[in-house]
Amino acid sequence: MRHSPPEAPEEAARVSAARQPSPTVRAEAKPVSGPAAGPATAPETGAKKARAPRARRAAPPHGVRPAPALGAEERARLLEGRHHDPHGVLGARAQRGGVSFRVLRPYAKAVTVVAKGLRAELFDDGDGMFSGLLPLAGVPDYRLLVTYDSDEVEVHDPYRFLPSLGELDLHLIGEGRHEELWTALGSEPMEHQGVAGTRFTVWAPNAQGVRVTGDFSHWDPVAHPMRSLGSTGVWELFLPGVGEGALYKYDITRPDGSHTLRADPMAKHAEVPPANASVVTASSYVWQDAGWMASRGVRPPHQAPFSVYELHLASWRPGLSYRQLAEQLPAYVTELGFTHVELMPVAEHPFGGSWGYQVTGFYAPTSRMGTPDDFRFLVDSLHRAGIGVIVDWVPAHFPRDDWALAEFDGRPLYEHHDPQRAAHPDWGTLEFDYGRREVRNFLVANAVYWCQEFHVDGLRVDAVASMLYLDYSRGEGEWTPNELGGRENLDAVALLQEMNATVYRRCPGVVTIAEESTAWPGVTQPTDGGGLGFGLKWNMGWMHDTLRYASKESVHRKYHHHDMTFGMVYAFSENYVLPISHDEVVHGKGSLVSKMPGDWWQQRAAHRAYLGFMWAHPGKQLLFMGQEFAQGSEWSETYGPDWWLLDSSYAAAGDHRGVRSLVGDLNRTYRAAPALWERDTVPEGFAWVEADAAEDNVFAFLRFAQDGSQLLCVSNFSPVVRHGYRIGVPEDVAQWREVLNTDLEPYGGSGVHHARPLRPEPVPAQGRATSLRLTLPPLATVWLRPVSRP
Repeated sequence: MRHSPPEAPEEAARVSAARQPSPTVRAEAKPVSGPAAGPATAPETGAKKARAPRARRAAPPHGVRPAPALGAEERARLLEGRHHDPHGVLGARAQRGGVSFRVLRPYAKAVTVVAKGLRAELFDDGDGMFSGLLPLAGVPDYRLLVTYDSDEVEVHDPYRFLPSLGELDLHLIGEGRHEELWTALGSEPMEHQGVAGTRFTVWAPNAQGVRVTGDFSHWDPVAHPMRSLGSTGVWELFLPGVGEGALYKYDITRPDGSHTLRADPMAKHAEVPPANASVVTASSYVWQDAGWMASRGVRPPHQAPFSVYELHLASWRPGLSYRQLAEQLPAYVTELGFTHVELMPVAEHPFGGSWGYQVTGFYAPTSRMGTPDDFRFLVDSLHRAGIGVIVDWVPAHFPRDDWALAEFDGRPLYEHHDPQRAAHPDWGTLEFDYGRREVRNFLVANAVYWCQEFHVDGLRVDAVASMLYLDYSRGEGEWTPNELGGRENLDAVALLQEMNATVYRRCPGVVTIAEESTAWPGVTQPTDGGGLGFGLKWNMGWMHDTLRYASKESVHRKYHHHDMTFGMVYAFSENYVLPISHDEVVHGKGSLVSKMPGDWWQQRAAHRAYLGFMWAHPGKQLLFMGQEFAQGSEWSETYGPDWWLLDSSYAAAGDHRGVRSLVGDLNRTYRAAPALWERDTVPEGFAWVEADAAEDNVFAFLRFAQDGSQLLCVSNFSPVVRHGYRIGVPEDVAQWREVLNTDLEPYGGSGVHHARPLRPEPVPAQGRATSLRLTLPPLATVWLRPVSRP
């Protein structure tokens, strides 16, 4: 972290000497000749130029006089970063006797005011301050010629500019209702009063003073104090000549007078970790996904095919940039047939081992893989391949890094003021103060930001359960009931409702997804009916139950049979996603295939059968990277998936390629069968055929589309072939055809399948008058569809 100029000892001594008050010497106003004579209207470049000797000219009738003295207290407040209105002290202003100029330029040897027909060197008041009173009728269009030891730089004076933030912005910020907050706070390259530069704005209501510092000031914190914009707690400064790529932070004077150097909470770009300065940036990206954006909301997600490939971008193929990922990821996901990718958090985070779930830069895509526009290019590439993009969003907590959000301006600001409410018990992090309107605005606008600025199609909201309950992971005496005496976090409920309502209103076609593991009612119900307003919810109960069943030896599965069927008791209470996510393949839990019992063949077979059951079950599908080819080891964010398992030089590569081929066929068959997704969230879309064959380890059910078309799914989780197994079917179907079988030889199976269509027989089974006589492959799932009549 850089925060001070890299000075050699002798240079530091010269700077110290330069800050001492000089003897009072009368300076003279001098007329300007040559190129400097015209008005200073060119954009500020900040480029240094060699100091050329200048010929002395006759002095005007009146020279520069000392400006009115600055009081000791006000001078101290300015130099110590405690001044709320530096523009009231610095810059130029008309007064009796002319125009006074006061400039703060640490390390400068001299400062000269330059304007048309004017060149006047100011008095050196010490400590980097320069001032003078010029006999002028009004404030000219001036610039400053700042002289250092060996060069000069001509700059605009930041303290001659009016506020660059409008009254409407300030009003909305104060009300906590600025839905495009990122356009008002943070750093914004712009042209202001005809001059190019960057506007810096930050919310720090408890600060005595705020200064912006960066590589443009050699990280000297004194040079650029910001002004307070009234009661909103917003501080602002327009810096001419500062442009894209500049590094910066805020030097904040806490209420106790101490200083803290902070990254910008609203930064849209940051240094590559472990460096942590904010970076001035502006997007120049031209989107090419207009067709995708216009059509993505035509069908509601809960009534559409929706299968998700979850991945950690930094480790999917380690070392690739966003643009390199854009060359490989869309093609791979297209081959697998997934409709969406879900990216684990891409917001900036200091510790890679957090996988992105401990965010310090909520508005900045991580710089590990490139710039924000590079990330836009990746999203655009996925869209042009017909793939939706979901991003994990983490409003539940943030880390305690002393350069980020924690006690940002010297007091709890983004976190709750009550230490019990602020401390997240599970991760050593801090919880947001959801009841504070500015914090709620920060989060709601952030959700909109990712959808609007990066065209993402969905937000998967992490750790919702930890937000909803005041007693989450807290023991007796460690939490305080809400105003109604309950354990619900009413502020968090209001935040989630506002976030969902705002995102759905502003961003058509976007879906929000809750990671919520409790029985909280109405997670996916509309907010106007009292629900939280999410579009989908992860079904954590289904995942835990079915994995518990699948992990048992087949002879013991009969004792856990209803772990596989219990999910249908509540399957239509919410709009569900069935997640086999990153959380299930780390921290000693083993990969999906390694959870299965038996030898290697049985493990792979059970893995395939489980996926076949999952893809046909009501609910959307999510599978974490590496599980699509039955990776045997746990995921590591350092190494990523074991791609070498697919290399032809590896003897068992065919085993893994077979599983990957199955996943591709699952997705393609699923997308072509509306019965599997059109009525996912209503009871009319599902009917059990066989739910009680515990001794056989067999499950069978029917799925129905809106038009009545059907699909029959039969799973045999026993390692034996079951010949002549009767499955009851509707009487109105003349023939059934096998459309997917996880036991086919290309997938690594034994090849037991039905090559020809099957005709129902008038033999009762499972309460139906007709039935199919099937041969059930071992550890396999089979899908059958009615044969279309000619």
